[in-house]
Amino acid sequence: MEESKHEIDVEAIAKDVSNNDIPADGTTELLDEHSLSFMQALKLYPSAVGWSMFFSLGVIMTAFDPQLLGSLFATPAFQKDFGYLYGDSYIVSAPWQTALGMGNPIGQVVGALGAGYPMEWYGRKPTFITCVILTTAFIFNQFFARSLPVLLVGELIGGLILGTYTTIAPTYASEVCPIALRGHLTAYINLCFVTGQLLANGVIAGTSQLSNHWAYSAPFALQWAFPAIILIGSIFAPESPWWYIRKGRLADAEKALGRLSSKSVDKKAALRAMIETDRLEVEMETGTSYWDCFKQINLRRTEISVGVFTTQVFSGIYLVGYAAYFFQLAGLTGHKAFDMSVGFLAVGWVGTVLSWIMISKFGRRRIYNIGLAVLTVIMFLIAFLDFAPDYENRPGIIWAQSTLLILWNGVFDISIGPICYVVICEVSATKVRSKTIAIATAAQAIVGIIMTVAIPYMINPDQANLRGKMGLFFGGLSVICFIWAWFRIPETKGRTYKELDLMFAEGVRTREFKKYKFS
Repeated sequence: MEESKHEIDVEAIAKDVSNNDIPADGTTELLDEHSLSFMQALKLYPSAVGWSMFFSLGVIMTAFDPQLLGSLFATPAFQKDFGYLYGDSYIVSAPWQTALGMGNPIGQVVGALGAGYPMEWYGRKPTFITCVILTTAFIFNQFFARSLPVLLVGELIGGLILGTYTTIAPTYASEVCPIALRGHLTAYINLCFVTGQLLANGVIAGTSQLSNHWAYSAPFALQWAFPAIILIGSIFAPESPWWYIRKGRLADAEKALGRLSSKSVDKKAALRAMIETDRLEVEMETGTSYWDCFKQINLRRTEISVGVFTTQVFSGIYLVGYAAYFFQLAGLTGHKAFDMSVGFLAVGWVGTVLSWIMISKFGRRRIYNIGLAVLTVIMFLIAFLDFAPDYENRPGIIWAQSTLLILWNGVFDISIGPICYVVICEVSATKVRSKTIAIATAAQAIVGIIMTVAIPYMINPDQANLRGKMGLFFGGLSVICFIWAWFRIPETKGRTYKELDLMFAEGVRTREFKKYKFS
């Protein structure tokens, strides 16, 4: 490879960092990181694994709240207290379903973008702690809400805070883990999403048959358990060493590395590799602001991050929030609909765990594209079944659609669900990672707002009543997303951040990333 105009002067850096007593030879630690197996990395960085998983706990809250709300639309007590009589039963009107559902994604747009600033000014840890404290406060609003406008305010404020966790968790996970663990711990964020959804549906399955306000008040109250656990543990959490390096606090960065790794890891060598990457990005002018994410040097990386995140919505993930309602409208009785929705998310949980095995064996690009192709086919199958004659009186077809939706969720959580977080963490430059993730999160939330407006009108019996025909809508969008993914998502497995910086700067073509070699 010809020397890039962005190539860093390694000798100059070695001279500069020698004053900080850091080894000048930066080759060995990069080779060592490449050669680490999953089990070796696990033994060398056990604390990094633990703290990365800890910072991802906030994502459970992010998933719990909207899933809880979607399930409440199928809860009789909630329908009666907040809805109106339609035929022989109560329903919450589509406009109010839309308004309540929009509260969380609208808040996430502002929360995700807003989190980028305090994360850079004060660090990942203080931002995380502050958001958890604010989460504790907004739950009071939901718990005492007895009218739709009050509940809407709670969802808006809640979304504002919960949106920060989807920026904090992947940023922290990608900054504290070596290559061999990076994919697994960023994919773990998806497991937290599914766990939050599963817990919400499990709680509702247990309280939905209550005839008073505790059918929905109790699930809201259970959210207080998460902040209590997180606040106790966060006191002992280490800050990201990357943040210390960008602030010029090398001694603190080395201490943080010490807390994240075992004694056998050469902290000074690892620190020097990080300083090299940071200096490379300075010379490449990757910048640190939101505007810099859209400059030529970062534009492709931002596009990929936004694309993989919004594809989650376009492929149909927002149907997960309406799983119980979907099953109910499809023809399953109340308790069967809730049981099916719990099983639906349990399959997703297992799928995410299985994705860790696939991440170790296969590349990000292959898993993502194959998974998206399968999801597209399943959506079309769900839609075609809906055209069967005498649909309402053929329970076998209803069960087949429900089973296919469960299968769809399992495939999603093996493929594009967890791989999305891996990709956005690996393609973004370290200096603008938090802001790139924030932009991708905000973009996903904006698309989510559109879906939140559309889905109640498509699914409600007093509106379009599309049932499984929604598969045509999401299947068509998935086809477009697959074409984009095929041409734009590169293979990033096994690459250091420095290598990725150079490859993007050199404009390496998407299909060439996997086999690209540095001379």
